[in-house]
Amino acid sequence: MSIQQDIQQTVADNAVVLFMKGSAQFPQCGFSSRAVQILKACGVDNFLTVDVLRDPDIRQGVKDFSNWPTIPQLYVKGEFVGGSDIMYEMFQNGELQDLLKDL
Repeated sequence: MSIQQDIQQTVADNAVVLFMKGSAQFPQCGFSSRAVQILKACGVDNFLTVDVLRDPDIRQGVKDFSNWPTIPQLYVKGEFVGGSDIMYEMFQNGELQDLLKDL
């Protein structure tokens, strides 16, 4: 299976996926930490995190997959949402809570 197929399968099989640096328990950058905090503030406790630092192929592959240059990257119901800045903006105006409320 190619990296792109692997990423596609991961986002298809999990309602909420965060590609990030580190883990939810031990984020390895401020942006990843903020993304985790935003999800928890939305009441989402059950989400998959993929540590891009563990695999350079996934780190580059997810950027190619989404055509988005930075990590973290949030996927909800198979759709790319954005990075931590977009997540924060959507959280501030209530869009993210709406997107996550049915999970």
